[in-house]
Amino acid sequence: MTAVDDMPAWPEDAVEVGRIIDAWGIKGGFKVQPFSADPQALFSSRRWFLQRAETSAKRPGLAAATPGVPPLLRITQAREQGELVVATAQEVPDRNAAEALKGARVFVARSSFPSADPDEFYWVDLIGLNVENRDGTPLGVVEGLIDTGPHCVLRVRRPDAAADAKPDEAERLIPFVSAYVDQVDLPGRRIVVDWGLDY
Repeated sequence: MTAVDDMPAWPEDAVEVGRIIDAWGIKGGFKVQPFSADPQALFSSRRWFLQRAETSAKRPGLAAATPGVPPLLRITQAREQGELVVATAQEVPDRNAAEALKGARVFVARSSFPSADPDEFYWVDLIGLNVENRDGTPLGVVEGLIDTGPHCVLRVRRPDAAADAKPDEAERLIPFVSAYVDQVDLPGRRIVVDWGLDY
């Protein structure tokens, strides 16, 4: 067993990429629900950091003190199975150990993600960006994305939305396609779109 002092530090660029939803098979396999239609972030690293479902992401490493939930999984195998990813890890020897992981949040270091093509972006990099139209009028901030199959849709929270507003009142849904998206400026933390205030 690895001593706590031998555990790698929680990565400063940790990104939540999925959640363990159940055991798989009898030899310690487990199922992961990825947070993206393309689970490459899960395959990009053989070190998955875990937190319990109720643990705040602002307080990393609490899983180390949680019975049955190791703070780190060293992945031995991971593959897609339908919409899920099934994996095995050195720290999960049997089904009982896998079942104990149910609900755990999976994080990997952002620096381990494979490089995206010039016109491709990871969802995690788009969340939090300011969105404005061609006139420079602020449309809101990206809160998330929806995968519709053919393309993704930006969920943009309106700047004037009340804190208790329902999603259909607080959000603009903007297709993330070249017909509407003029520019994604990651260093500048903004997205420029061809989108009117009344859309």
